[in-house]
Amino acid sequence: MTKKQKKALWRLCAALAAFIFACLLNLFHVENLVVLAAFLLAYVLAGGDVVYKAVRNILHGQVFDENFLMSLATIGAFFVGEYPEGVAVMLFYQVGELFQSYAVGKSRKSITSLMQIRPDSANLLKDGTVTEVDPELVSVDDIIVVKPGERIPLDGIITEGSSSLDTAALTGESMPREVTAGDDAISGCINLQGTLHIRVTKEFGESTVSRILDMVENASSQKAKAENFITKFARYYTPIVVILAVLLAVIPPLALHEPFSDWIYRALNFLVVSCPCALVISIPLGFFGGIGGAAKQGILMKGSNYLEALAKVDTFVFDKTGTLTKGNFKVTKTAAINCSKEELLFLTAHAEADSSHPIALSVIEAYESSSGKKLSSEGTVSDVKEIAGFGVKALVSGKELLVGNARLLEQNGISFSAADFTGTVVYTAINGIFAGWIGIEDELKPDAKATIKELSAVGIRNTVMLTGDKKETGEKIASELGLREVHAELLPADKVEWLEKLLAAKTGGKNLAFVGDGINDAPVLARADVGIAMGGLGSDAAIEAADIVIMTDEPSKLPAAIRIAKRTLTIVQQNVIFAIGIKILVLILSALGLSTMWWAVFADVGVCVLAILNSMRALK
Repeated sequence: MTKKQKKALWRLCAALAAFIFACLLNLFHVENLVVLAAFLLAYVLAGGDVVYKAVRNILHGQVFDENFLMSLATIGAFFVGEYPEGVAVMLFYQVGELFQSYAVGKSRKSITSLMQIRPDSANLLKDGTVTEVDPELVSVDDIIVVKPGERIPLDGIITEGSSSLDTAALTGESMPREVTAGDDAISGCINLQGTLHIRVTKEFGESTVSRILDMVENASSQKAKAENFITKFARYYTPIVVILAVLLAVIPPLALHEPFSDWIYRALNFLVVSCPCALVISIPLGFFGGIGGAAKQGILMKGSNYLEALAKVDTFVFDKTGTLTKGNFKVTKTAAINCSKEELLFLTAHAEADSSHPIALSVIEAYESSSGKKLSSEGTVSDVKEIAGFGVKALVSGKELLVGNARLLEQNGISFSAADFTGTVVYTAINGIFAGWIGIEDELKPDAKATIKELSAVGIRNTVMLTGDKKETGEKIASELGLREVHAELLPADKVEWLEKLLAAKTGGKNLAFVGDGINDAPVLARADVGIAMGGLGSDAAIEAADIVIMTDEPSKLPAAIRIAKRTLTIVQQNVIFAIGIKILVLILSALGLSTMWWAVFADVGVCVLAILNSMRALK
């Protein structure tokens, strides 16, 4: 409990004690002025700040708010001699306010816990000396030192040391990630074991931790339609009920020749009931709880409007590489024709020894894995010539090798049989004779297939893949995963064009979500109703353009995000229907003189507390 909440609780306890004392004086028929003074003391303790806020807001031109309504209703109760009810209404209102403050604090904590990832300092290594500096003063290519237990302040690449990183604050994952020299180090993670030397690759303002904090801080500024509706509703609703209350207090007694006191009491009940705080507070709190619950699982939503839009998605469009697949190529098939498989792998890997292309690296990795030896081209490889768009030519152990695509062999007049393989194929010729081929595929993410199945279970009727890969590969992956539609061999502009077609085909007010991770996905992410970026390894452009970021790079977070969004929207709708329904019922009863101010208190404070309790379910 915060200092402010403790202070409010003490004041509430003092007001309650004064109220009980005043009720006892009234029970024993003590002089009326003494009783009035006791109730006034209780009222000032309970609602002095509410009256002060109402007066201050009126002076600033903000007349019709909840402070004004509560002050008018409770002071009016004193004027018609209903002292206990006037104080009781204010006491219950303050109980509701305290409860609301606690609930909001709890919801905010789930998001603001992320704020703890902001680093206070960085250990800068220069000329052999480590100096503690502000992270904003560290430049790209500077070396920083991160000791065990410290949080990584900036994004970079590990140059020295190995350790385990706690990524829970960023991804929601409890399992540490093992890292060593050459691996990426993401700011916001905690170094658990050894000392790390990290070469900085991004300035503090562009680092992962800064981008996340910006998203968190700006999340509440992007309001959902339901929030905007309630804000507008309260703006018109409050003045209308005040006018109706005045008419209720004046017209019936004049028309029916009845005492004013009875109708003024009804009008005061009307005012207490009409206070819209249950709606104004519980709806944003519900969305805030949903955003906080998602953040706990490594799903960052940039605003409640995106959470609301996600709840109405029925079509998911996926990029392939880095989204459904790992983006890491792996040798899955080797076909040797005029040599052994071992020799084919040895010669091909050595010919590719100096290449940094992902395909070449996958062949080298396959050779090292199968032979148990580290590849070394010294004294083995010579006369390496890269042929752009085709492959390489090299002399390996005295043999002339051609390694590359089918066009390379065709260009050199070498006859060969085309591989029956849907992935990428590397053909090899030794001394002008076709020696065989190596098949390489991008691995599916372990949870990709289960994700597509779960999406169907949460109401997603259509799943589509847009990829720049060749048609056979795209169709094979789509078939393995159970995707309903696939469009392959697309350039970034083609992806946007296909997305436009899918958007045009939408029906029933449903939304379309696109999930991607590469820089070429940024235009499509921005164009979709909901853009979702795989943020752990995703490009800056994709994260910037997206509305929702999955920090773990796991597709399985998508069904979880849908469930959170739908549950949050259900909770918000329950609050709206419940609050408006109860208020309308008690407003009618108040106008007919069939309810007391205690009913009015329940219709305002009681409904507010119940709506807040309901909103807090979104955190779970």
